[in-house]
Amino acid sequence: MGAKASKRNECREGLSSCHFVLSTLPLLAALPAVSLVASPALASGLGSGQSDFGGIGLMQTPSARMAPVGSMLAGWSRTAPYRRYSLFFQPTEWLEGGFRYVEVENRQYAAADEERPNLDKGIDIKLRLREESRYWPQLALGLRDLGGTTLFGAEYLVATKRWYDFDFTLGLGWGYLGNADDMDSPLGALHDRFDTRPGDGGGDQGGEFALDDLFRGPAALFGGVEYQTPWDPLVLQLEYEGNDYSNEPQDNDQPQDTRFNVGARLALADNLELRAGWQRGDTAMAGISYAVDLAGLSQIKRDPPPADPTAPPRDNWTTVSQELQENAGIAVSRITRDGRDLVVTGEPVKYPSLLQSEIRAGRILNAQAEDEVERFRFRWETLGLSLREDVHDREALVTGTRSTRQEDDHLYGLYAHAKLDEPRGEVLYEQEPRGFQWSLGPRVDQNFGGPDGYLYRLMAVLGGDYRTDRNGWLSGQLALTLFDNFDEYDYIAESALPRVRTFIGDYLAESSLGIENLQYTRTAQLGDDWYAMGYGGLLEMMYAGAGGELLYRPFNSPLALGLDVNWVRQRDFEQRFDLRDYETWTGHLTGYLETGVEDVLAKLSVGRYLAGDVGTTLDLSREFDSGVRVGAWGTWTDAGDDFGEGSFDKGLYLSIPLDAMFTRSSRSRAGLSWRPLTRDGGATLDRRYGLYGMTEERDLGDYWDEHDKAWE
Repeated sequence: MGAKASKRNECREGLSSCHFVLSTLPLLAALPAVSLVASPALASGLGSGQSDFGGIGLMQTPSARMAPVGSMLAGWSRTAPYRRYSLFFQPTEWLEGGFRYVEVENRQYAAADEERPNLDKGIDIKLRLREESRYWPQLALGLRDLGGTTLFGAEYLVATKRWYDFDFTLGLGWGYLGNADDMDSPLGALHDRFDTRPGDGGGDQGGEFALDDLFRGPAALFGGVEYQTPWDPLVLQLEYEGNDYSNEPQDNDQPQDTRFNVGARLALADNLELRAGWQRGDTAMAGISYAVDLAGLSQIKRDPPPADPTAPPRDNWTTVSQELQENAGIAVSRITRDGRDLVVTGEPVKYPSLLQSEIRAGRILNAQAEDEVERFRFRWETLGLSLREDVHDREALVTGTRSTRQEDDHLYGLYAHAKLDEPRGEVLYEQEPRGFQWSLGPRVDQNFGGPDGYLYRLMAVLGGDYRTDRNGWLSGQLALTLFDNFDEYDYIAESALPRVRTFIGDYLAESSLGIENLQYTRTAQLGDDWYAMGYGGLLEMMYAGAGGELLYRPFNSPLALGLDVNWVRQRDFEQRFDLRDYETWTGHLTGYLETGVEDVLAKLSVGRYLAGDVGTTLDLSREFDSGVRVGAWGTWTDAGDDFGEGSFDKGLYLSIPLDAMFTRSSRSRAGLSWRPLTRDGGATLDRRYGLYGMTEERDLGDYWDEHDKAWE
């Protein structure tokens, strides 16, 4: 019932220069272990291998095959003079997308003062047009290097058909895949503009979408076949390229003895594969591929067992509230008795599924409540904001705990609503949510893909929150750098806009101990569907100031609308309390839409960015049943040529629930994000809190579908 698109996106941008940002070290250690269990045959078998460029394909050429939905594919390959690093995602059955870096070993990075190989970046998209059937092949349309410098830009139409132990592919390519010039563009019959290709692969687009080049110029055939050997881990490949290497980018033409390539894929595990081949008739290829089933990530839980609903009553309601937090994951603020109803008001703090918390809590309440109580009502709130109420029939809940055959009776009597009047009746327990919480842990920030190569920073982060009352809290984070190589960071671009983000190197180099955040935040409920928040202090690493947000979010509606307005001033590089001269205001009007298509959440923001430019950000993301969210965004502003390389900003992100990684249930998340460059254009304030995420439980999501699993 309903999509899961409303789940909170907690991916942090982190360092503005970071292309990968990993917010917690345990994620690195846990992800391979979990994925080995949860990724059946992602990297073995016919049609499942990654190409040298990344994504599903043969070697130098793509195929029409797609990875299983929810897959994340990482790859590395080397065919001199190119080293390729790729990360691709399969958010839907019909869409594959990802990014790639190509290191050109024999060409220098033009803007660098020292000698270093050129590094090109690009974005690829592949769309499945038709599924394979008994008589028809699978058909796909693809764009390669669409959003980069287009050094390796190409478009293609490709078909793939399985026949016993063989998988045949035949395609037609333009651009880099059509350099062999087998024929004029077939689209020339529609218009003579398709006969010539304006771009020459020289990279003049500078990060723009080179839409004017698409499907233009000469075309070439490509294809190949894969053979599944009797030994299951081994797949052999024969490929025919559409490129003859006579028009390589940067005047880097390579000799080619033949357009045929041969190769092999050897699966070391279900999600790990080695690749090798002989390409161009005289050049060796080696590569490695790794696949993760993001949609199927899960971990067997070792949570405390549910309470016995027939146990003797506890000493008092204070003891009950403590057990509700420890066993059911509810931080209780109030328990009231209103006639036949027992009402529990609190915040979810442990289980991702509210239904699981409620059923666990019902067991505890049944042992304590008087016989006259017929319903358990759970009023959910977050940081002072009332979200919804879920109502359980007591008898049906208790009966369902005794027999799986009785669980359906509980489901039919269960309902949720958002009419949240103040509870009436006798107050059995009340606790103002005050107090101090703190945490200390490691964090690693990583840079990969810039001209400086791989950069990292390992930190110890001390965080704390003090709840002053139900609606207010003081929060802060202090970060100490333990190890890093950011002394190699060198800002080598030029910015015609105010330097609102490109001072990142100065912030990193000036001090090893900095206050990343120190702010006071208050929330308020302005009506049944209206939420507000105000905040002020050191809002992030680079900016201090004050701001507010207003959100309209009807209960269980696919639509929401928010507005944030902020006045900020740039912080000193030492990240203490001193401020620099630059100040500005920034804010956005944001619409949220759960599209109902493939669980995709669309966010469209219009407003003013940190450098004073005005524009739009479009963010599309999907959440899988595992809770993992994959998303991509792009920003276009009126900065024009002052924006920097390209005319827009872009990035990908991944948000992983820690509940899928560890044996204890958790509502926390870890983030991984990528953006190709640090720009001053389109830069947003890295606000720590957002109302849309805080009010995620306004959406019922998969509440009803979780019923069968909620009894665990």
